[in-house]
Amino acid sequence: MSVVFVPKRLRGKAKVNQETVQRLLNENDQLIRCITEYMQKGRAVECVQYQQILHRNIVYLATIADASPDVAAAAAAPSSDARSFPAPGCV
Repeated sequence: MSVVFVPKRLRGKAKVNQETVQRLLNENDQLIRCITEYMQKGRAVECVQYQQILHRNIVYLATIADASPDVAAAAAAPSSDARSFPAPGCV
């Protein structure tokens, strides 16, 4: 079960920390691997189920990022590393 799933009685009360975010990122990595594997095997029903969980996780992470002033400030100021490399596909 996804770590994002929280019973209604506990929603809004959980503290989000780096460990929770990392667990979600690890889970998303595993979900993407499962989706890819099932796509290669032609098992669409399983793909859809995992895609729904992945979508929920991504929306949850985006909500956390939008609510965090530290993340918003970091996103507003591009790092020098980001400007050093061309975008993928650009040569």
